[in-house]
Amino acid sequence: MMWTDTTRMQHARKEQRLPSDLTDGEWALLEPFLPRPCHVGRPRKWPMRRIVEAMLYMLRGGLPWRMMPPGFPPATTVQHYFYLWRDDGTWARINHYLIQDARIAQGSEASPSAGVIDSQPVKTTESGGIRGYDAGKKTKGRKRHIITDTNGFLVHAVIHSADIQDRDGAPLVLANIRSTFPWLRHVFADGGYAGDKLRKALTKIGDWTIEIIKRSDRAKGFIVLPRRWVVERTFAWLNRNRRLAKDFEQSIASATAWIFMASVQLLTRRIAR
Repeated sequence: MMWTDTTRMQHARKEQRLPSDLTDGEWALLEPFLPRPCHVGRPRKWPMRRIVEAMLYMLRGGLPWRMMPPGFPPATTVQHYFYLWRDDGTWARINHYLIQDARIAQGSEASPSAGVIDSQPVKTTESGGIRGYDAGKKTKGRKRHIITDTNGFLVHAVIHSADIQDRDGAPLVLANIRSTFPWLRHVFADGGYAGDKLRKALTKIGDWTIEIIKRSDRAKGFIVLPRRWVVERTFAWLNRNRRLAKDFEQSIASATAWIFMASVQLLTRRIAR
């Protein structure tokens, strides 16, 4: 996306109290997916919209929970809903339906038939949890292994130790989208996914075709490669959120939830515009 005066005005969000806050149109997209108030027991003290905005603030700002600023619900309340929705897959479910809405809005079929897969090594912190060493990128931490459609919308994400090679991590990603996106069977990938080992592993989980997009040996400097740039752009979109600058989470489940939340934020803004 080229930055022009028009696009800068669209993304400045100066009408919001905070840039991470939701507009009315964005909230109208998210509200149907979130739990309704219960008619028994103590009524809610904080509106659900404010709880979601607190999570998006933490995502965008990359702050620890205890540094939740005044004006938001208590950090313990926001954490309660974060862990609840993390465990029941709320953000992944919202992401699934918003991808279909975004594709239909631009005239495409709701379910993609092709995707682009890649991984991104990311450093972890002293919080602990699963980690490994990626000798190729010389990074100690985890890998964010994602697949997008050809527009760059996040179809699925799996986080694993950085010492797992791309060809070994790909079946983990593709096995999880067999039922949610049944028509997606053609995958574009880079040279790290080449070889018979991956093709044999994929025969156990379905009928997949892998198209390897290789860089020419005679190419010099930066070159935009067909299809591969799409997933790289998605990583750039996700990394605009400071919470994703590193993997701060102890658990894989929490780290994955933040990625889907970042994707939902991107999709809601795009659809609402």
